[in-house]
Formats: sequence, structure tokens, C-alpha cells
Amino acid sequence: MRAFPIILSAPSGGGKTTIARQLLRRRSDLGYSVSCTTRTPRQGEVNGTDYHFLTRDEFIRRRDAGDFAECAEVHGNLYGTLRSEISRILKSGLHVIMDIDVQGARQIRKAFPDTVTVFVLPPSGEVLLDRLRRRKTESPEQLVARLHSALQELRAVEEYEYVVINDELDRAVLSVSAILDAEVVSRERVSGLRNQVEMLISRLEAEIDHQSS
Repeated sequence: MRAFPIILSAPSGGGKTTIARQLLRRRSDLGYSVSCTTRTPRQGEVNGTDYHFLTRDEFIRRRDAGDFAECAEVHGNLYGTLRSEISRILKSGLHVIMDIDVQGARQIRKAFPDTVTVFVLPPSGEVLLDRLRRRKTESPEQLVARLHSALQELRAVEEYEYVVINDELDRAVLSVSAILDAEVVSRERVSGLRNQVEMLISRLEAEIDHQSS
């Protein structure tokens, strides 16, 4: 089975990163693409594990060199996913799970057309607001900026192949895992059918050549 990328997107506070981490713990067929960012590390974050923390100059240099499969500026900071990181994981036979925003998802789909996309929704607006407020890592102005971003992301939900409601973490993780399993089975079936069709075509072409000679 050929490995493929899977993207989780959600408004800030939607839980996409937590779901991705849970899936990585539970499944041996997944690898995680560590993104790059110019923002300052938060308490407890580790360079190379949570993000590759780059200076703005280094990020721009790599962006201009075409190193990123996707990149964007969000709330004044640059974020991006390295093409080499995605390709490395896929070549190892693992599916690549990424938790990135709507802008990034659009770019990844262009670079890797077989990507599976999942939008993670909070169960209600009040729950989303509560999750954002509990973070307490941003100023009121930054919170307003995140709310505007969340609104824009919610308007893009129809671009996604699947939608999962994160009303209970374990159920949401199981839902995304089931989507991954279904995609694997579907793609194996399609691949098998294509091979069978190719064999039938070859056999008929050979018979036509025989009858025509």
C-alpha cells in the first residue's frame, strides 16, 4: 500500500494537535511532519519535536529556495511544512499526519494530490470560546485575531473530505482512525481493480493481435 498524507485542520482550540498526538501513540503506520515556525517556543516545547524554530531570515531563505510544501504568515509569525520532511516519512512507508491550517492544507493538496483532509469541529461555539480563553497565552488583541482566523477557517469546512466533531477526545480520535483505515482499504481496492483491468486489457489486445494475424 502506498502511503499518503493526512491533514487535520481546525479553528484554534479545535483540538487537532491533541488528536494527531493521540493517533501517533496508538498507530504504528503513522509518522508526524514537524512544522517550522518563527514564533517563540512556548513553555515545554522542544525544538525539533514540537516545531523547528527558525529565525525569520532563515525561514524566508528556505521559503525562497522552494523548501516548503506550504507556508503562511499567521498572527505575525511564519509557519511552514518542509517538502523533504513529508517525502522522508512517505518513503519510509508511513502515512504522514499533519495538523495545519486551511491555507496550508490548500497548498499541501497541490503538492501531494493524494492527501486526505479532515476538518475537526468543536461541539459548539461556547466550547470553542472556552478552549481559547483557557489557553491564557495571548493578549486580548491576539485573542481577537484568533477569533477572526477561526471564523475564516470555519467558512472553509466544505473544502474538506471529512468532518469530525471533537465533543469527546477518544471518540474523535477513533473517528479519524476509522477514516484512515477506510482510505487504506479503498485505495487498495482501487489499485487491485486497476491491476485487474490492465491484465484484462493486455489479454484482449493479445487475442486481437492473434486473430488479426
